Amino acid sequence: LNKAEMAAKFGDEQVLLWRRSYDVPPPPLEPGDPRHPRGDPRYAGLAESELPLTECLKDTVARFLPYWSATIAPEVLRGRQVIIAAHGNSLRALVKYLDGVSDTEIVDVNIPTGIPLVYELDSGLRPIRHYYLGDPAEAEARARAVADQAKARN
Repeated sequence: LNKAEMAAKFGDEQVLLWRRSYDVPPPPLEPGDPRHPRGDPRYAGLAESELPLTECLKDTVARFLPYWSATIAPEVLRGRQVIIAAHGNSLRALVKYLDGVSDTEIVDVNIPTGIPLVYELDSGLRPIRHYYLGDPAEAEARARAVADQAKARN
């Protein structure tokens, strides 16, 4: 099912919780589901027990922050400019961390697809400012579109 079909089946509020809350995961995949990550060659080096059948933002944060700390942050501290191209949920994990967004406020964070988000950080890697490149109205419209993806269509 796509996001709109899920909303039609389970309701907009439930799908919003699954997609945007911090610690409410969607129902897990069944082990025989063709979408199970075991068939994806990118995960061939992992044991099946290491492949999640469901995930919420809390899980994404737990997976992303060690990578931020060990790989990305040291490069930024060396003065390098870093580009992060990632799934929206991984970007939400980064925004939550950098901006100190609370677990409840993160529900309302919608990152527009395909518009670069620039962070300027101080020497302690705290945000000085952040902004989307390009037309602010376009970024806002695309963020709204992301928010509306999981609404049931009538």
